[in-house]
Amino acid sequence: MFKLLFLKIKIIEMGLLRTIAIFIIIYYAIKFIGRYIMPIFIKKVISNVEKKYKQQQEQQKPEGKVGETIIEKKPPKVKESNKSVGDYVDYEDVTDE
Repeated sequence: MFKLLFLKIKIIEMGLLRTIAIFIIIYYAIKFIGRYIMPIFIKKVISNVEKKYKQQQEQQKPEGKVGETIIEKKPPKVKESNKSVGDYVDYEDVTDE
């Protein structure tokens, strides 16, 4: 009886030690990734964003002489009358006497 109890406790202790070892390994793996791999990844992402930003800025550069001001205006909208609104009713001023 005592041997069975001792074996069960030993198995539980081994499982506990195994779980603690797994947590320690995961902790150091995350620490390694965060310290060495993530900065490299972030630098690559930032350089890609910088390249895209520079390309957009080059596309938006106005063509023309230095110091020349270009004002772009929207063309005026032509207002069209809406003929389907109804009939025109002449307004008459009504006064009380």
